[in-house]
Amino acid sequence: MATIITAKKSLTPSELLALIQETLNDDKAEDLVTIDLTDKTAMADYMIIASGSSSRRVASMGEHIVEALKDAGQGRAAAEGTEQGDWVLVDAGDVIIHLFRPEVRAFYNIEQMWGVENPALKQQAARLY
Repeated sequence: MATIITAKKSLTPSELLALIQETLNDDKAEDLVTIDLTDKTAMADYMIIASGSSSRRVASMGEHIVEALKDAGQGRAAAEGTEQGDWVLVDAGDVIIHLFRPEVRAFYNIEQMWGVENPALKQQAARLY
């Protein structure tokens, strides 16, 4: 019996983005924001920021993203912060994903650093701080 080896197809940045957004939507991620970084930095093409209702949900969303990427042949993704679940960072190469509990997201407000207004986040920050 002959063994057939096939090369794994590398996803384009937009295909990678779509896969991650679909995974987050399936996990009921809240307040999903996608930032196009192509003209802002060379570190990635896109950044996704989303919230989860609890530490457990945030950690689970990060783990699901890594699993989905591995299933799609994009096994280089790594997640940090899943132990605590307050802020999980997933580095998928061309797409960087930040997952937060809502209070932590309001505190750090990284959307503002990239010039993106998020009125819902401002309202939440005003209530918390």
